[in-house]
Amino acid sequence: VKVVAVDAELNVFYEDSVHFDRDLQEFGTQGGVHVHEDGLTVTSPVLMWVQALDIILEKMKASGFDFSQVLALSGAGQQHGSVYWKAGASQVLASLSPDLLLHEQLQPSRTVLRVPPSGISSWDVMPPGDAGKACFSISDCPVWMDSSTTAQCRQLEATVGGAQALSCLTGSRAYERFTGNQIAKLYQQNPEAYSHTERISLVSSFAASLFLGSHSPIDYSDGSGMNLLRIQDKVWSQACLGACAPHLEEKLGLPVPSCSVVGAISSYFVQRYGFPPGCKVVAFTGDNPASLAGMRLEEGDIAVSLGTSDTLFLWLQEPTPTLEGHIFCNPVDPQHYMALLCFKNGSLMREKIRDELASSSWSEFSKALQSTEMGNCGNLGFYFDVMEITPEIIGRHRFSAENHEVSAFPWDVEIRALIEGQFMAKKIHAEGLGYRVMPKTKILATGGASHNRDILQVLADVFGTPVYVIDTANSACVGSAYRAFHGLAAGTDVPFSEVVKLAPNPRLAAAPTPGASQVYEALLQRYAMLEQRILTQTRGPPE
Repeated sequence: VKVVAVDAELNVFYEDSVHFDRDLQEFGTQGGVHVHEDGLTVTSPVLMWVQALDIILEKMKASGFDFSQVLALSGAGQQHGSVYWKAGASQVLASLSPDLLLHEQLQPSRTVLRVPPSGISSWDVMPPGDAGKACFSISDCPVWMDSSTTAQCRQLEATVGGAQALSCLTGSRAYERFTGNQIAKLYQQNPEAYSHTERISLVSSFAASLFLGSHSPIDYSDGSGMNLLRIQDKVWSQACLGACAPHLEEKLGLPVPSCSVVGAISSYFVQRYGFPPGCKVVAFTGDNPASLAGMRLEEGDIAVSLGTSDTLFLWLQEPTPTLEGHIFCNPVDPQHYMALLCFKNGSLMREKIRDELASSSWSEFSKALQSTEMGNCGNLGFYFDVMEITPEIIGRHRFSAENHEVSAFPWDVEIRALIEGQFMAKKIHAEGLGYRVMPKTKILATGGASHNRDILQVLADVFGTPVYVIDTANSACVGSAYRAFHGLAAGTDVPFSEVVKLAPNPRLAAAPTPGASQVYEALLQRYAMLEQRILTQTRGPPE
């Protein structure tokens, strides 16, 4: 759990965090999760999240943080994860005692957590499996790393007429981690727990509920990651709900725009920590949508996170959902959309080629980019040492200017082929989701490779638009603070961009080289054609 506080000028003046594995060792998580014996089921203890919130608020209180100055708050949760509130939980939330911590009141009475010197917790009276059953139907919640619901995914797609039909409806084909499929699995495998559930929250709306003292609605943007929300008219799809579980609509509640003020803070926080009674709670959203807010993307902009894997965030007006990537409702403008595309062969692939060909040196790697020309004399390469997500290809494939497959390139040509290929793939697949470069488009680059100006120059040339860099440490958290500020400014009446214009501006890192668009226009068409050729060779012709 992370917290940031910003002032009226949007300067971050307080930040802190609680680390699940280190600070809450009694829950026995690794990376904040439990991986089950089947290797597919991945969950997190819901009481660990509650206790982490207790710890961080107590640390703020001890440090002298002045809660009375907090006018609004919002937050972000890991996407797709779900929390199952047991019948009667809403009464508990509404009558919390300020004398006790949250986790002491949301876990079963008579359950005392003891942490012996071993660091492994033991439960008095009730065995560990019953932990958290006071307010929660299941104590360990499915999270985004879970991939145990393939059968439910196929069932959902079949119900609505196939993967593409589901994508057109909800913004994504069926994914194992998406919430609807997780709910279907719970209903099929544990119908009793499902029937005892009064409300199902996403991780984001669960956290908001703690601050509200009542069940918070799911917001449109995070709700788009469930395979349940009709992204065009922003209501639950009756067909999808029916395919997952009975009475699901009443357990989910009505979704709301992401910039909604969902209520005032619970009296518990007023009395225990000194929040003002009028402190507004702005709908919490998912971590990816909150990052879009934190990076202050505007219409037509792209954010490229160049990390272990590469992620593309797009601001879209007219999305065209496909079988790849995800379309979500936009978290800062309810009329627009955002898209996410993930590429698995990111920095690890760049580092591998650097180590193989450039003596493990980024400066040698940069020299190769500087000494080769834009377009690489027509040589194109595909570098996927692990099975790629977008597109589903594995292996290294090199093509000459005549489209003949070749076994090797000179070292400097190989390096340029890797970087050009990675960015051409991003542009082609972004356009497949309805993205178009506009005259005012800018690219915001973050992550490790964003420190390399020569890599960013190729990015600017391929997309034909300037590239900026921005400090986005904790972008989801900072984005949540910006969204709280936006909620304070009457939400939807004032554009988000107007509210956050005081925040630090991104810095220009690379502008497109004159003539770049002509060079890459033809190359992009060839790259798309060759990608299709590889796909056809590896898995047969498209259906």
